[in-house]
Amino acid sequence: MVLTSETPRRPAKSGKRPAPASQRREAPPLKPGEASRAAAAKLLAAVLDRKTSLDGMLDAENGNPAYKALNDADRALVRAILNTALRHLPRIDAAITSLLQTPLPEGARALKHVLTVAAAQILYLDVPDHSAVDLAVEQANADPRNRRFAALVNALLRRMSREKADILERVKDVPAMPDWFFKRLVAAYGKDAARAIAEAQLTPAAIDLTVKSDVAGWAGKLDGAVLPTGGVRLASFDGSVTALPGYEDGVWWVQDAAASLPARLFGDLTGKTAVDLCAAPGGKTAQLILAGAEVTALDMSASRLKRLERNLERLKLKAKTIEANAGDFRSEELFDVALLDAPCSSTGTTRRHPDVLWVKDEADIAKLAGVQERLLRHALTLVKPGGRVVFSNCSLDPLEGEAVVSRILADTPGVERIPVVAADWPGLEAAVTPEGALRTTPAMLTMDAPFASGLDGFYAVVLRRPG
Repeated sequence: MVLTSETPRRPAKSGKRPAPASQRREAPPLKPGEASRAAAAKLLAAVLDRKTSLDGMLDAENGNPAYKALNDADRALVRAILNTALRHLPRIDAAITSLLQTPLPEGARALKHVLTVAAAQILYLDVPDHSAVDLAVEQANADPRNRRFAALVNALLRRMSREKADILERVKDVPAMPDWFFKRLVAAYGKDAARAIAEAQLTPAAIDLTVKSDVAGWAGKLDGAVLPTGGVRLASFDGSVTALPGYEDGVWWVQDAAASLPARLFGDLTGKTAVDLCAAPGGKTAQLILAGAEVTALDMSASRLKRLERNLERLKLKAKTIEANAGDFRSEELFDVALLDAPCSSTGTTRRHPDVLWVKDEADIAKLAGVQERLLRHALTLVKPGGRVVFSNCSLDPLEGEAVVSRILADTPGVERIPVVAADWPGLEAAVTPEGALRTTPAMLTMDAPFASGLDGFYAVVLRRPG
């Protein structure tokens, strides 16, 4: 990885009145690469200490100022450092702790973030170790809170570089996710499956496409593989999907293989009316249209709805779009089917969003499960008697899936589950639960090189309204 950086000047640290310009001494320029490491530490602190999502901070137009000030190469490096650090954080913490004679002082969070950024580079990224060490020492010296620890930073990271192989061996069995969430996975799936999920989320997700037609033909054109979900997975890919054949013509759209499953549960919808209750960015809406339905697509966010409309325009597909909260939406005419891909903790998407497990907690999961239950009960009132509702979300936690459905089946007379049959999903039989729902995890769908394995964690079930 090439290390590049702009070289902004350090601001004066004193709170005193500035000296006249003739007496002012210019601060030394930052070393190449120092600004990017400082930005990475700053954003890591925002995730871990203030529970701020990475997506907004890494936005090229409205993101964090320290990130926006960097050039494209440095931005890419910051993203790589952050994603790597957050994926491996428990192991990085264990590695740092193993090299300390005494724990870091209470409140030394800024120092810990500097060490974490450097350790991510030394242990897991293709960055010269000496650069990671040198720039971490520079960061420590530049911060009055950390200056007295600069020698410790230097000694610890140099030792980490020398003993890298032994350290990686020592920490390899540390579950690579927060302890609270790993315990929930063990309770839900068992220890072996939980470890497999934790290990799988260390690998960045592949790029999957949902194709309008001729899936095998487009897999060949795009050097991809046909998946058992009916989509296409691209081989190792490092570029812009907008430059690929078929994008401008609206032949396909990017959609994780697991995310394509809920809409597929409806089968043929020719002549049917459908409502997509949380529709943006529109992948599932497009699937419903291609299945033959006349679709009404809702989203409570005006900006997200505009994005959906732009996506459908590129795909040359049409739907009725409405800006509305799914829980408040009413319709004079009931629909044949409803798709509720509900708001959730998104813990199934950590291959793409490794910050999720560090900005969410158990209280968030419980709160979101309550939101999902209210939305699902409402969705059942929007379909005709005998109409079907597919409920789904991208959480790995059964509290947001199985538990919600169990309560509704227990206290809503006449509502029944339409079982998903494993024989109808060759290659995905392991995703069909004994109760007849779909439950995917990042540890499923093993692929041969050069294709990345795995799926987003998803839950999906089909319910039928009585009548």
